[in-house]
Amino acid sequence: MTMIDLRTEIKEFLSSRRARIAPERAGLPAYGGNRRVKGLRREEVALLAGVSVDYYVRMERGSLAGTSDGVLDAVAAALQLDEAERDHLFHLARQSRTPGGPRRRRPAVAVRPALQQVLDAITDAPAWICNGRYDVLAMNHLARALYSPVLADPRRPANTARFVYLDPEAAETFFVDYDRIVGDVAAKLRMEAGRNPHDEELIALVGELSTRSELFRQRWASQDVRLHRSGRKRLHHPVVGRLDLDVESMELPAEPGLLLNIYTAPAGTATADGLALLASWAAGQEKPATGIQALS
Repeated sequence: MTMIDLRTEIKEFLSSRRARIAPERAGLPAYGGNRRVKGLRREEVALLAGVSVDYYVRMERGSLAGTSDGVLDAVAAALQLDEAERDHLFHLARQSRTPGGPRRRRPAVAVRPALQQVLDAITDAPAWICNGRYDVLAMNHLARALYSPVLADPRRPANTARFVYLDPEAAETFFVDYDRIVGDVAAKLRMEAGRNPHDEELIALVGELSTRSELFRQRWASQDVRLHRSGRKRLHHPVVGRLDLDVESMELPAEPGLLLNIYTAPAGTATADGLALLASWAAGQEKPATGIQALS
């Protein structure tokens, strides 16, 4: 992939969302049993959104430059977009209103020392900072121990998306819910592409994953998008075994584009005991970030 083409992104996103909605689901009569299109027709979306057919057709051909927020809201409602999908549509529209800029190199930034101090002050929970491309930019001691399989690849910054798609055997062992993870990673990368379509590093990452992973190509083609949110992550660590962790992902207002991730477990649970064991193991390692080799 040499570039992320905005018009193509818009066209494929809108058409894919339209294709998934049956007329009955949208409250429309399905005249006849021989519909030539999957899901809604363009004219049906236009009717539901209160715009002309010609106007909606122009939108779906990739032209959002002059589209008002009100029309975007109406189309989002007609297509029954969830929060992440609606945000993605608005990101695409915002980029369309901006004159096409050159590709921008946005390298992994160095995390401020004060933020590293914050991570290091969190001693009982793995904590780490990443960007929207899944580059791992900073970690505390426990996060380095937890993510030792990811850090086994010497390439820096470590990148969770590369681990998930390019080392699938190790990733499937590490992530208990691997099938869900692969979908989430592709969907969050596509969300990032809507925000920053000219990001050279993101373009290169998507190109690398598309070239080397059939699974990524399939998940990327789905046009799904996801927000970084709190939730549950189930891991199988090579030293301490199964860990069912509560994840909090927080944006850093002073560092746009960066996320602070903290993994915890309720006191008294097997996972809390596992984290304590992991901390004890990590404390005995001279180089806990050297990767899976250190575990043997």
